[in-house]
Amino acid sequence: MLIYPAVDSRARRFHPSFMSNNTPEKIHGTCVEVEGMGVLLRGPSGSGKSDLALRLMDDGARLIADDYTEVAADGEKLLASAPENIHGLIEVRGVGVLQTGAAVRAELGVVIDLVAAKDIDRLPEDKTTDLIGTSIPYFRLAAFEASAPAKVRFIVRRVKGDIIHVP
Repeated sequence: MLIYPAVDSRARRFHPSFMSNNTPEKIHGTCVEVEGMGVLLRGPSGSGKSDLALRLMDDGARLIADDYTEVAADGEKLLASAPENIHGLIEVRGVGVLQTGAAVRAELGVVIDLVAAKDIDRLPEDKTTDLIGTSIPYFRLAAFEASAPAKVRFIVRRVKGDIIHVP
């Protein structure tokens, strides 16, 4: 869920670090807002975090943070935002670092680790991961598969309860 509208990165008064007393934890990962839900993409350098985020953004997702995401607890919710110095920036390999429109923060709803296709279970069981003391749905995907953006959207819809998982 988008908490605040996108603002120019110079509008410091709207940056999350000025709106909360919670100290955020910096996590190596890229975050996008997909259909109103924050999606944290984690993986080592070169795993496809920015590439998958770019493909999702090309289909309507909004950038929250590229490469590093600050996550803070707000009651039982987790809020994701960009560190101030990289808000609105995304690295596009072969093109450069680009200034894009970005949401200030989003409620984090799912964590997706980007792994090699051979490391993904065909029919995985439901899993969660702990992120700063909060349990959150967890999935693993191969970022460079052509279907990866569609899979992310289906994961979001599943987590929201818009579609049903049949075990």
